Amino acid sequence: MIKPAPIVTPNTWEFLRDPMIAPTGFREYDARWQYPEAINLPGITALGLGLGTQMRNRGIEPVIAVGNDYREYSLSIKNALMLGLMQAGIHVKDIGPALSPMAYFSQFHLDAPAVAMVTASHNPNGWTGVKMGFERPLTHGPDEMNELRDIVLEGRGQAHPGGAYEFVDGVREAYLDDLIGDFKMTRKLKVVCATGNGTASAFASELFERMGVEVVPSHNQLDYTFPHYNPNPEAMEMLHDMSASVKASGADFALGFDGDGDRCGVVDDEGQEIFADKVGVIMARDFSRLYPGSTFVADVKSTGLFASDPVLLANGARADYWKTGHSHMKRRVKEIGALAGFEKSGHYFLAEPVGRGYDCGMRVAVEICKLMDRNPDKSMSDLRRALPVTYATPTMSPWCADTEKYQVLERLVARLVAKHEAGETLAGRKIAQVVTVNGARVILDNGSWGLVRASSNTPNLVVVCESSDSEAEMRAIFADIDAVIRTEPSVGAYDQTI
Repeated sequence: MIKPAPIVTPNTWEFLRDPMIAPTGFREYDARWQYPEAINLPGITALGLGLGTQMRNRGIEPVIAVGNDYREYSLSIKNALMLGLMQAGIHVKDIGPALSPMAYFSQFHLDAPAVAMVTASHNPNGWTGVKMGFERPLTHGPDEMNELRDIVLEGRGQAHPGGAYEFVDGVREAYLDDLIGDFKMTRKLKVVCATGNGTASAFASELFERMGVEVVPSHNQLDYTFPHYNPNPEAMEMLHDMSASVKASGADFALGFDGDGDRCGVVDDEGQEIFADKVGVIMARDFSRLYPGSTFVADVKSTGLFASDPVLLANGARADYWKTGHSHMKRRVKEIGALAGFEKSGHYFLAEPVGRGYDCGMRVAVEICKLMDRNPDKSMSDLRRALPVTYATPTMSPWCADTEKYQVLERLVARLVAKHEAGETLAGRKIAQVVTVNGARVILDNGSWGLVRASSNTPNLVVVCESSDSEAEMRAIFADIDAVIRTEPSVGAYDQTI
């Protein structure tokens, strides 16, 4: 049995010998901990042994591709993980430093039945974790994560002979070749490339240059201290910096990438931040012209335009709103045969014939450049202004402990459902319905809405509001949703607000 975090503590004899794993690190679709406060290296090795045991229990060929993001401690984490995998008799194919989508690509490129990517994703330094999957292009969802958690925490990892290590070179180059093919821009394009000194710094500029795009560099030197800001294109700090770079350089737009390169953020030629769900509508409009009748999946945090936009409706597009989270979205896109999935956080899931179905910020960059090439007389701001106007908040995250957030959310959902059933109003309007597929999305009679859900990755709730009418209504929706949230004393301050 693994000793829980309070028993094994840092700077003790046991810390260098015994696994320490906080159970809360096993989340809906990622394994993620603060390191070394919540997991130690023996704990990571136990995780690798558990993952390898899970593979064998499921009858999966014992071969796995493994990569790591560009953080000071990620190589140590990966080495500890690989040790555990090899203890379980797994043949490890180490692809070296990588983006998460490069690791997903390596499953196809190397014909590997499993993948494990050591990354803290968009979380700040001090976090680590593993994104893993067995059935390409899918990654672990709640069932697989719960199974893995039980194997690890109950000490059921089993050693097995036959483990091996192999370093595989050249995957980065193959990944870039796969993304670009023989595509070259036919119009001039100048793009701010914002990587926040994260892992995407080793990829993005070359990607643009090979397509014939002029690059305006923005923090493109690899530096795992992240001296300017944490690379997270959903955070206003990064988006504002991208906006300033566009205005200073006269670029056509800016694209920004998170710490492991599976997300992309956009700022237009006027320096206007375009939230990723609206970028998704722009892309869906273009894709639906090329592939009429397509289905697009959107997460519950996303704009209502996927269901109401007149261009999408005219092209026969169908909208499917689903659970937030990259594993949930990948699985839904595959299950219903959607062309693409769009998540407000900046994850885009472009399936065949456009992509391979996993979330890849670099693929999004290529497809946005292709979109602009197909619309040579349009600017990014033209495409933004062509959308119906809505008024949306950023994604806001009030603090709530991992050990409490799901119970808190359950009570909040019940209160919001009760308001609907009692005929009460929100922001002075009738509540048309409450969608509870992932938290509570409270939809008003004019299509405006407010959402509260629990974050799957960090200790907080998530709140998003959108009005089809006015900024004042958006603020009123937020005020009324927040008033319900404030009935829970354990919910803390927001990371940002409107």
